[in-house]
Amino acid sequence: MVRSTVANVDLAALKANYRAIEALLAARTPPAQKPPGIIAVVKANAYGHGARHVALALEQAGASTLACADIEEGVVLRTAGVKGRILVFGALSVSDLSGLFEFDLTPTCSTPGAGRALQAAASARGRRLRYHLKVDTGLNRLGFRHDNVERTLPELFASPNLDLAAVCTHFATADDRAHPLFEAQRRRFDAVVSRIAAMGVAVPARHAANSAALLRDARVWFEAVRPGILLYGVSPAGLAGALPLRPVLTLRSRIVSVKHVRAGEGVGYGAVFSPATPRVIATVPAGYADGLDTRLGGVGQVLVGGRRAPIVGAVSMDMLAIDVTGMPVSPGDDVVFLGEQGTECITVSEMAGAIGTIPYEILCRIGSRIERVYDGVASS
Repeated sequence: MVRSTVANVDLAALKANYRAIEALLAARTPPAQKPPGIIAVVKANAYGHGARHVALALEQAGASTLACADIEEGVVLRTAGVKGRILVFGALSVSDLSGLFEFDLTPTCSTPGAGRALQAAASARGRRLRYHLKVDTGLNRLGFRHDNVERTLPELFASPNLDLAAVCTHFATADDRAHPLFEAQRRRFDAVVSRIAAMGVAVPARHAANSAALLRDARVWFEAVRPGILLYGVSPAGLAGALPLRPVLTLRSRIVSVKHVRAGEGVGYGAVFSPATPRVIATVPAGYADGLDTRLGGVGQVLVGGRRAPIVGAVSMDMLAIDVTGMPVSPGDDVVFLGEQGTECITVSEMAGAIGTIPYEILCRIGSRIERVYDGVASS
C-alpha cells in the first residue's frame, strides 16, 4: 500500500547525472593525464533519495567508491549489496569501530584520538587498515590542522597497522566565488601534501572537490572528486549550467478535499490565512512530518492541473491547504510539490529560495513515511 504522498526517484536520471560528471571530467582533463575518479556521496540516505537503491544504481553506472557519513550508514550500504569501496567521512574517536572490519569500510582519520583508536582496533584484530587522512585547511570542523602537521602526524604515520590511502580536505566556501578562503584553502592543502612528502610519507591520492569545487576549479580535482548534490540533479548556487543534469526526485501527492471558504473565515491553525473574498481551498495530506517546511505557508506553491496554486495558512503536521480558486479540481487530483506537471516545473532550488534555505535541506528532510518509488516500483 502506497500513501497519497510519494517521492518518485528516477534512477535512470541518477545514472545519467553520474555519466555527465564523468564526461565533464574527461573533457576537461589534459590528454596526457588520467581523469580523476569519482567518489559518489550517498550520505544522509542519499540526500533523501534512499541510500540502498541509489547506491546500487550508482554502482551500475560505474561508481567504484561510495561515501557516507558514519559507520552505520556504511553498514546499510554493504548489507544492501554494495560491492565497491565504501568511505566513511565522519568522526570515529567515539565510535564502535567493529563495523569497519566486519563490513570492509574505509575510515577517514581526522583527529589524533581517532588515529589511536583505529590503530588499537586493527592491532587487536591482527589486521591492517587503509584510511584516508583529513586535513583541516580552514573549515575548522574535522581534520588535522594544516599548520601543525609536523607535530600531529608522525604518531599516525608510525602506526604499524594503518596504511595511508589518500589525503583529503573540505572547502568551506566553494560555492562563493568572491570569498578568498577557497584559494587560501587550496594553497594550504597543496602545502600540507608537500610537507607530508617531506616527512618521507608517500601520498597515494588526494581529494578535495565537492560538487561546487568540482564545477569551479579543475586545479582541485586531484586524483578524485566527491560529487553529492550534483548526482541528484541540483547544481550549487551560482554554478548552474556547467552540466546537463536531470532532477532525480519528484515529490507529489493528491487532493483529499475541496471546500468553499467565505470571506473573513480562517484557514488552518492560528487562522493566519483569512481571505478578503470567497476562496476555494483544497487540502493535501502532507505536512511538516513529511519534511515540508512550515515556512512554505504563504510563500510556497504547488502544481495542480499544470497550473501553480499557492500554499495558504499554516503547514500542519500531516496536512496543508492550497488555494485552487478558479481551478477545476476534485479530490484525487495530482499535486506536485517538486517536479514537472504540464509545462510548469517547481525545482528544489526554487522551493529552497522561497523559504530562505538550501536545496540540500529540502531533499534531506523528506520524511521517512513518504514512500520512495523507484522507476515506477515502490520500495520494499
